[in-house]
Amino acid sequence: MELIFEISKPGRNAADVTASDVPAVNIEDAIGKKYLRTDLDLPEVAEVDLVRHYTNLSRRNFGVDLGFYPLGSCTMKYNPKVNENVAVLPGFTGLHPYADDESAQGNLQLMYEMQKYLSNIFGMAEFTLQPAAGAHGELTGIMMIKKYFEKKNEKRPLILIPDTAHGTNPASGALCGFETVTLRSNSEGGVDIDHLMSLMTKDVAGLMLTNPNTLGLFERNIEKVAQIVHGKGGLLYGDGANANAFLGKARPGDLGFDVIQLNLHKTFSTPHGGGGPGSGPVGVCAKLVNYLPVPRIIKTGHSYSWSGKFPDTIGRIRSFYGNFNVVVKAYTYIRSLGAEGLTHATEMAVLNANYIKEKLKPYFDLPYDRVCMHECVFSGKRQVAQNGVHTTDIAKRLIDFGYHPPTIYFPLIVPEAIMIEPTETESKETLDTFCDAMIAIANEAKENPQRVKDAPLTTPVSRLDEVLAARKPDVCWKRS
Repeated sequence: MELIFEISKPGRNAADVTASDVPAVNIEDAIGKKYLRTDLDLPEVAEVDLVRHYTNLSRRNFGVDLGFYPLGSCTMKYNPKVNENVAVLPGFTGLHPYADDESAQGNLQLMYEMQKYLSNIFGMAEFTLQPAAGAHGELTGIMMIKKYFEKKNEKRPLILIPDTAHGTNPASGALCGFETVTLRSNSEGGVDIDHLMSLMTKDVAGLMLTNPNTLGLFERNIEKVAQIVHGKGGLLYGDGANANAFLGKARPGDLGFDVIQLNLHKTFSTPHGGGGPGSGPVGVCAKLVNYLPVPRIIKTGHSYSWSGKFPDTIGRIRSFYGNFNVVVKAYTYIRSLGAEGLTHATEMAVLNANYIKEKLKPYFDLPYDRVCMHECVFSGKRQVAQNGVHTTDIAKRLIDFGYHPPTIYFPLIVPEAIMIEPTETESKETLDTFCDAMIAIANEAKENPQRVKDAPLTTPVSRLDEVLAARKPDVCWKRS
């Protein structure tokens, strides 16, 4: 497919701009010559060519509105259109972020209520909506943990992170100046209690625990884990990116978590992908409330206002108050479903994941064969041993069947990992046809392995040199 610059022809345009009746101004005098661009190179195309070019380009993309998107760990969840309809209401899109409190009462009320909903759903004392995404929420939570121990004059340089954690956890700990220590998993895919007991000392600030973890497994010993961490004066941090697996079934605050961060795109259906927009609210227990970012929303009588008068705060961690429009969509999702609906969504997410697990486990290795939560993790070791077909080959072949590939090679403790998360919105028919495709590929890996290794076969571009694409990406067009 040609680039827009390659179909450009001098003199063509997609607009007819009438002559301006505004008096001419000498731009060089008004702005300064050094600030003017002289190399502006824009394509010149007719309107019909412009529309066709970008329409054809969009048809080469894949999104959750087109088909099943079984990414594990970073779910591409369907976003109900009612969320979008509410989010574009003029009162939400037209209000300036720096509007005074009196002019923003409705928006302040929405955010205040959202924080209360999240606090109730997850059993925490208070939430902040400032963080821009899940990883940003992690950083915010660890900053509060650090401030907590600084106020207590305790030097705790270590953070424990399980080998089944999300990859951003070690980065968040390191950015706050902690040394991260890996905590092993046991044979069931949960925390190795003996290893935790040996690592948990007065030098450890806390444990960052993803629950359910990236194997899609709930921590069976969570209360014991919390007891061990708290017994040494540490804090239990919850990576709540997988919260869509336990809404209405369990509350992290009741299980002993002191901090938890969420991913609104994963749990409450706001869009995700392409770098954003995102939202990563953080909830804390009572003893950490004073460390929350400012400004915070306070309610006095029937009115709402901003307040920054919290001396122990970690300060502002995001411009304005986070990605407000994303919060509106998540708020709409919660209000649309209610408590019973959120619980039912969890039940369907878990049912769908276990359905896929049971249908595919005769064809792919299942390293942890127990009831999973929101996602299931297979291994392609069998296919590698049989005919040298790797997980990446399976993923690329799946594209030919019309599906976006699942997450592969993660979590790292599973060789040739295939992580599948169906979410609660997919029908049994969709899951069946997806499983049929995966089974067909498993059979091909035995009977015609080269076909799988050559995939994808139906796309405009087939196999890329992945190393070269990663090291020397060609993303800029240069006029010849």
